[in-house]
Amino acid sequence: MTTAAPAPRADARPGPEPRSAFARFVPLTTRWMDNDLYGHLNNVIYYSLFDTAVNQYLIEQGALDLHGGTVIGLVVETRCNYFESLAFPQRVEAGLRVAHRGRSSVRYEIGLFAEGAPLSAARGHFVHVYVDRESRRPVPALPAAYLNALQALEGFPL
Repeated sequence: MTTAAPAPRADARPGPEPRSAFARFVPLTTRWMDNDLYGHLNNVIYYSLFDTAVNQYLIEQGALDLHGGTVIGLVVETRCNYFESLAFPQRVEAGLRVAHRGRSSVRYEIGLFAEGAPLSAARGHFVHVYVDRESRRPVPALPAAYLNALQALEGFPL
């Protein structure tokens, strides 16, 4: 009797990804205060870089209006896997792609790369639910400016 090899676990830890897995890159700067006692970026800083990269991209694309827009994104889920340390004063490049777009939600996947590095030092995701600024209820559909910005991030390997 032969036994089949076990199937890979659904919760298997992902590995670093190459630059080609991402649609666009957003340059980011680390700060002195981002380093922790161990001499590398503290884990919470990676989440801040995710947030900054996604929102900077949306602002640059004319989708997100911080002060006058009627639609805002609320974070409902985030995750990060770490592969190599990043530290101040390194420059970081955040690779972006859209893994899933729903009616009012988007799952962004982000790879953080040391400037010029071929593989991501960290990789994670960030889920935004887009809501009406006043009511905080999900919008019935994403506005055209968001759809246009997101389209450029779709269709990359997951």
